[in-house]
Amino acid sequence: MAVSLADLVRGAAAEARRLAAGFPASGRKDDFPWAVIAAFDADVRGHVERDRRIEDERDRVLIASVTLAETSGDAEADEWDRARRHLVRAVDYLEETVLRFGIVNRAAARRGYGAAGDPVSTSPKE
Repeated sequence: MAVSLADLVRGAAAEARRLAAGFPASGRKDDFPWAVIAAFDADVRGHVERDRRIEDERDRVLIASVTLAETSGDAEADEWDRARRHLVRAVDYLEETVLRFGIVNRAAARRGYGAAGDPVSTSPKE
């Protein structure tokens, strides 16, 4: 059974949420923002047409990741939770934006993720 592009989007978002939940144990502070968007960049970004809305939400995830990574080690638990919730919301918005506005590009079509020009949300699941 082939994986759909929508499944890749959901998987990348789940990985980002997992990293957010595990931070700071999930990696170095300087590498954390790039780790959060690594699955999105590797599996999704090159398979959808460029869209400013998607890029803006990706930037929001990076900014929220940096904010969490820069939260002081001696910060109160609620400050950590606030930064973590902010990152998870940014990931949620990125996932929703790609599913709502993402258009399958030619590279994705060659891999069987749908027809070029189709919305990501309707990519095949077979």
